Amino acid sequence: GEAYWGLGVTDVVEKLKPRLVGEDPMEVDRLWTRMMRLMSGPGSIAGTTVAAISGIEIALLDLVGKHLKTPVYQLLGGKFRNRIRIYADSHAESLRDIDAWQERALQVRERGFDAIKFDLDTIAPELQLDNYNRTLTNRAIRRMVEIVRAVREVLGPDVELALDCHWSYNVTDAIRLAQALEPFYLLWLEDPTPPENAEAMAQVCAATSTPICTGENLYTRHGFRPLIEKGGCHIIQPDIPRCGGLLESKRIADLADIYYIPFAAHNVCSPVGTVASAHVCAAIRTFLVLEFHSQDIPWWDAVVAREDDPLIKNGYLTLSDKPGLGVELNDEVCRQHVQAGTLYFGEAV
Repeated sequence: GEAYWGLGVTDVVEKLKPRLVGEDPMEVDRLWTRMMRLMSGPGSIAGTTVAAISGIEIALLDLVGKHLKTPVYQLLGGKFRNRIRIYADSHAESLRDIDAWQERALQVRERGFDAIKFDLDTIAPELQLDNYNRTLTNRAIRRMVEIVRAVREVLGPDVELALDCHWSYNVTDAIRLAQALEPFYLLWLEDPTPPENAEAMAQVCAATSTPICTGENLYTRHGFRPLIEKGGCHIIQPDIPRCGGLLESKRIADLADIYYIPFAAHNVCSPVGTVASAHVCAAIRTFLVLEFHSQDIPWWDAVVAREDDPLIKNGYLTLSDKPGLGVELNDEVCRQHVQAGTLYFGEAV
């Protein structure tokens, strides 16, 4: 399994280990509930604790799938699709001029992606008057629009373009920005306001035709409920190995589906977490697209043992029918990239 990275995740896993060893691993949902209850004091409402439990749950489902000789997506009710559409997060924090943005957009498109995301909040820091008050100047909005227009021109109308704001703006300026971007028919504008206030997000959604997407900083169905019920987004985007795991992500998707809200998936994982996320995306009827955050890491695919094509090809990930998640770690490669000061599954590196 894989849990969303963060301080303390391995500590939580070690804390839970003696409570899990000896339990029946087939009883995944009961064990998930038990872990959430055991960790209520340390914070199983959100954060590191939920991320750690998410990773353990993914590992349990992989184990059950291998024992039953069936893919994990079958344990989730079966799949709606064989191929999972991927969007490429293309960063661009260091890009300042329009030509560089256009070059990056074309580079990603030539890799086969028909859905691309850029970070919008990093475009013009020099045009911000204050780093803390969540405001946007007219000059900053004009600069953002200028660059987005240039990117849209080189990508054409059929490559879908998403933009990430990283919770940076107040309601008024988020609305101004979203409205200014309406001519470019975005796939979405992501996290224009901080994630904790569903009412504020709902104001932004109601004021623009630009789709608003959010969810990577929310946890479990309870964290998503106010956002969904109050109309705080047009698209939800949970981080699957962070928000509660595979079963909980499917519950979140089902809750959102009552309001006809599509399900995208935030993803900054290795191939293990990416494939795990793809299994639940295959089993979610309202799935839209899954994030890929590592297109510039040359050894990313090598983290898992593979004999055929790259995991992601021409903008899609095709799930195998192998048992469990269908991937196995390449221990040699993993050991080469263990974070300094940490151990590889408890081994000395």
